Amino acid sequence: MSDTPRRPPLMPLDDALARLLAAAAPLGRTEPVDTFDADGRVLAQDLVSALQVPPQDNSSMDGYAVRSADVTAAGVVLPVSQRIAAGHAGAPLAPGSAARIFTGAPMPAGADAVVMQEDAESLDDGARVRLNAVPAPGQWVRAAGEDVTRGRAVLQQGERLAPASIGLAAGIGMASLQVAARPRVALFSTGDELVMPGAVPPEAMKPGAIYNSNRFFLRALLQRLGCTVTDLGIVPDDRAATLEALRQAADGHDLILTSGGVSVGEEDHIKPAVEQLGALDLWQIAMKPGKPFAYGHVRRAGGGQAHFMGLPGNPVSSYVTFLLLVRPFLLRLQGAREVALPSLALRADFTLDKADRRREFLRARRNAQGGLELFGNQSSGVLTSAHWADGLIDLPAGQTIAAGDMVRFIPVRELLA
Repeated sequence: MSDTPRRPPLMPLDDALARLLAAAAPLGRTEPVDTFDADGRVLAQDLVSALQVPPQDNSSMDGYAVRSADVTAAGVVLPVSQRIAAGHAGAPLAPGSAARIFTGAPMPAGADAVVMQEDAESLDDGARVRLNAVPAPGQWVRAAGEDVTRGRAVLQQGERLAPASIGLAAGIGMASLQVAARPRVALFSTGDELVMPGAVPPEAMKPGAIYNSNRFFLRALLQRLGCTVTDLGIVPDDRAATLEALRQAADGHDLILTSGGVSVGEEDHIKPAVEQLGALDLWQIAMKPGKPFAYGHVRRAGGGQAHFMGLPGNPVSSYVTFLLLVRPFLLRLQGAREVALPSLALRADFTLDKADRRREFLRARRNAQGGLELFGNQSSGVLTSAHWADGLIDLPAGQTIAAGDMVRFIPVRELLA
């Protein structure tokens, strides 16, 4: 009988995510930013409009503002009493007359419809107009407040701002916005095999050495999520060096993110080092790629603690676990309400005969027929698959795929755009 202790079962991905989000208390730090610079930031307070948009009825077409009761048949000719351009207010419209009006211009009092200029014929050098269409009340009129009413919360705390959100904020007069401060993330990689591009030319690389790709895409992913990143470089496979890197990273940062060193090898020092300086709450998740994921915290010398996340060293494992676990965690730190990955039900245009006992995330992309194609090599070391794919197929454990099956697809490329 073996004395080796049995390892606990792998943790389901959904359970790991729930535990991470429960630990991700919003940081609470906020700051004002120019509305021009607010794209991607998380709003820290409700945005209530002090005005209605549009502020008054206005024309949605170039044409003629009329009282609809004055135009009972096509061919009616009316005198043109005034000309109203956008940004200028006209006089009240006299009964039995028309006003030349342009898109965005305020409707004159008394007018209730617009005949677009394509349905009108200017006469006597613009002094009169023949109206060749009968307008319904409200035709080509944008009603005051149809976009935003005064006192309405047009954007809510916890929304992650997008270009349309920024335009909406500007439309109610907001020159700056109060947003969640950027999470401060310390990033480093571990591994004696890692070499920075540019440090050694390809022809001079030693056997076993590889260029550090993880450091580049993780930094880019963090920045796209609105983080301030401190890059601490490459830490060698050494316990003392790992401890020192973690101490340095904990100071002044909200999250320490590493790649490599969280597996079970003798040279994987992250797990024991984090346990020495704080605590490691979970690792070994039932997902493929990305099983050796670690979460915990590291104590700061001056008090408090930094969250810790350790990603696998294989590039695709690191990439996928970032998307599925680190991304929602960082959004929740910023107070974001919506952190779940969106998904689509799409048709598989391929067959996958071999089932895995873990939940798989397959690199795939959409084709011109609206179906999904699968990258041929799903190895966790083939970063080409993440570049080629525009998303991930979320395949439950033990399940195969037949051509024509509907599968759950996460559109990663759109998510990161």
